[in-house]
Amino acid sequence: MLRFKILASVVPLLAAAVFARGEIGSVSHPCIALGETSVELTSLFWTAGVHVAFTDDLSRATVRVQITDDPDAADFAVVDDGLGSETDSCQANPATRLITIAAEPVDGGPVIYLSTDGPADYRIYVRSKTFSQREAAALIVGANGGHRPLPLQAASL
Repeated sequence: MLRFKILASVVPLLAAAVFARGEIGSVSHPCIALGETSVELTSLFWTAGVHVAFTDDLSRATVRVQITDDPDAADFAVVDDGLGSETDSCQANPATRLITIAAEPVDGGPVIYLSTDGPADYRIYVRSKTFSQREAAALIVGANGGHRPLPLQAASL
């Protein structure tokens, strides 16, 4: 009977581990490489070091991100639909920073106001089949741990 109880308690843990590993390994998440560091969105809330939230109320925002139609005016541009995408630029490593998008602000994490109007802490240009504007904003804000603004010299997809 004791063996059955042990087996009954271990099976759910093994199932959770297999599910979590499958989620991390098989699902492609938006990711950017900044030098030696990768910044990746994750759906596993508990693994993320930075939890960003979005708001429609400018007074609640801690970071303002403007969506621009001009890539030359952007601080960060995501264009990954061409043939030259760097598929191996975001391989997981110990320096990978995981970001998640939360429904509500978590522990003083950044709250992003995303709009097409300025002024803004960051300006982004997004033309992508794999990145949404919200995901790009979360990555750029999360790349600096939620602080503003982050001077970026180079980033790759």
